[in-house]
Amino acid sequence: MRRGSTSPPTAPSLNAQPFATRVSSMNPNRPVPRASVMEIEAYVPGKSGAPGAKKVYKLSSNETPLGPSPKAIEAFRNAAGSLELYPDGSAERLRVAIARRHGLDPARIVCGNGSDDVLHLTASAYLNEGDEGIFTEHGFLVYRIAILAAGATPVVVPEKNYTADVDAILAAVTARTKIVFIANPNNPTGTWLPASEVKRLHAGLPPHVILVLDGAYAEYVTDPAYSNGLELATAHDNVVVTHTFSKIYGLASLRLGWAYASPEICDAINRIRGPFNVNGAALEAGIAAVEDAAHVAAAVSHNDCWRNWLEVEIRKLGLEVTPSVGNFVLMHFPDTPGRRAVDADAFLVKRGLVLRMVKAYGLPNALRMTVGAEEPNRLVVAALGDFLSGKA
Repeated sequence: MRRGSTSPPTAPSLNAQPFATRVSSMNPNRPVPRASVMEIEAYVPGKSGAPGAKKVYKLSSNETPLGPSPKAIEAFRNAAGSLELYPDGSAERLRVAIARRHGLDPARIVCGNGSDDVLHLTASAYLNEGDEGIFTEHGFLVYRIAILAAGATPVVVPEKNYTADVDAILAAVTARTKIVFIANPNNPTGTWLPASEVKRLHAGLPPHVILVLDGAYAEYVTDPAYSNGLELATAHDNVVVTHTFSKIYGLASLRLGWAYASPEICDAINRIRGPFNVNGAALEAGIAAVEDAAHVAAAVSHNDCWRNWLEVEIRKLGLEVTPSVGNFVLMHFPDTPGRRAVDADAFLVKRGLVLRMVKAYGLPNALRMTVGAEEPNRLVVAALGDFLSGKA
């Protein structure tokens, strides 16, 4: 600067700085994920083992005790002869089988690597940063993960008696709301909304907000007041209904699910899903499974019988049980040292009985039990009796 000048010194050009200096000042020294991703608590599945137990009964993941249809097993085995071939990227034959079973338009079905896949795809296709996605306080953990993974903000709405509250959900809707997730029936509570309440919820949402009805356990519900939401999705452009082959169909290992929605939503999801997101063996087993109505009916019958039995017998022990229509029951323990859910879980695991702690769902003093075969069902009730009475 010249003597006597009042002009400020000229800042050095950014390009005049050494390259290493520019990089370190503008960027961190390692890749940085989106901030919302780091808010995600990774999903932790239920335990599958019981160290030291002679025999383990896994009742933590809502798997069917009947296993898959024998026809699905046969179809899976037959698929082994063509493992070198890519599967049908459009899952056409499976979509046609699903459509035939439910009376749907196959063009409005999208298949995925489990229903979790289509939940994530829906969120990714429609949520932006600054948007909000709604789910209820004891809702499926994947909803929060999918919302955050898309860069949006999760909004948790209180439930009433462990059941989704339509009025509370509608009150939480803002100009930023773009999606509402409802599991019907809900996991892990087993509670549900009748068709009339689902319709009321949908009617109260703005037309640009997507209502996602997660029907992972829909096939187990027999109450005539219930609807899986497919009629609602057929009639409206902003409803997505998802289903899974992991529960009543017994194909959890193959990861297979599907969604039914408007042509526009299906088009958006198809643009971002993997081109071969369903493997060939899953496609073949899924077709056989959905066509075996007798196997599904047997699973419903078994579940109705033993779920009702479990609820009655567990209540006899003095524990509260949330009424369920799924293939599981949620039992609540007293807030007494040595009698809490965590204590019961440790006691049961020693006997090889593996249930699900549901603290991550906001239920720290409850256990969720899958409806199993007769033997483990009876063993759990007997073990709970011993636990509550103080027997070793």
